Amino acid sequence: MGTKQEIFTLLGGRVKMRRGIYNPTSDAVWLAAFAPTNAKTVLDVGIGSGGVSLCLGHHNPNAQITGIDTSSEMLAACDENMRLNNRNIELIAQDITTWRTARTFDLVITNPPYFRGTPAHHNAHHNADLGLWIDKCISRVRPMGTFCIITDAATLADTIFHMNKKLGSITIIPLFGGKNTAERVLVSGQLGSQGITKLYDKYPMNYAPVLRDGLTIADTLSKLVRK
Repeated sequence: MGTKQEIFTLLGGRVKMRRGIYNPTSDAVWLAAFAPTNAKTVLDVGIGSGGVSLCLGHHNPNAQITGIDTSSEMLAACDENMRLNNRNIELIAQDITTWRTARTFDLVITNPPYFRGTPAHHNAHHNADLGLWIDKCISRVRPMGTFCIITDAATLADTIFHMNKKLGSITIIPLFGGKNTAERVLVSGQLGSQGITKLYDKYPMNYAPVLRDGLTIADTLSKLVRK
């Protein structure tokens, strides 16, 4: 059996990651592809080893990205990965649910801790209060800014319930794997907007134009419209 390579890549080699205790999956690539590319300031809540932010930096190289996480181990891994990719990300060692700040951002993104059960050794994605997490994320969005989340399909009702309190123009995109039901769901909303909710057609989770070719979801939708 061969050993795993120390460095692996995302976006068809456009983003490099050092293999560690928690390695980003396609969820990170999808969330970055879903986010709007015109944000000047971005907060990545639960940044982990930096997969979402580094992919977002490819799509929006001029964005000023800030990442927050409670794990010093994850932040150290993220710092190493951002140097590997020649990216500058501000890293904050805080818990989003207790962070005291007046700062707001054009875009807040998160791959939240939606799983229940025995935590993995890296303590990611487990046993947090998802509603509180979402509420605190939204509190960091500037007026008419955007909140984007990828979550397990089983948490969709709870996610939309909390987003509906303050966000409009909600967009929902389901992601399907090998099952007949969605496995993940991308959801975004705009703070203070009164726009309607839009539900888009599903994407396969192994969709190469996003995962390999580095296209955003807006790119792929525009190509579909032109056909």
